[in-house]
Amino acid sequence: MRELQDAMGGRERYQSISREQFFSDRDTRNMVFHAMLVGIQSAIDSATDLIAEERLRKPARYRETFEILGENGILSEPLTRDLSALAGFRNVLVHIYRDLDLEQVYAILHQDLGALTAFRDAILEHLHDRSSGNT
Repeated sequence: MRELQDAMGGRERYQSISREQFFSDRDTRNMVFHAMLVGIQSAIDSATDLIAEERLRKPARYRETFEILGENGILSEPLTRDLSALAGFRNVLVHIYRDLDLEQVYAILHQDLGALTAFRDAILEHLHDRSSGNT
């Protein structure tokens, strides 16, 4: 969760990068790609840890980590859908690096990464409820 928090802190800084700079400066894009990858992977890792800790069924794919948490009432259905999409985007970042749709990446940076904040909040709430005996 600490890695996720750090990555989310950088999100605001990266969102302030102008469209022109993002599209024209490869180093800037690489920095943003890396930060996005770290943030999404941190959420996947946190979800996987929680699944193991709670002895839920084992995911076969990254997307499934969020689906499992959704099935068990830890994440809302809309958040599960958003995070599953980000897990799919993580695969695109890793495997289709040279052919990335920069318009899509820029849009995700500005619109979709908020799901990571919602994920963090949902997990912290779940852990608090669990420790309080409310689950």
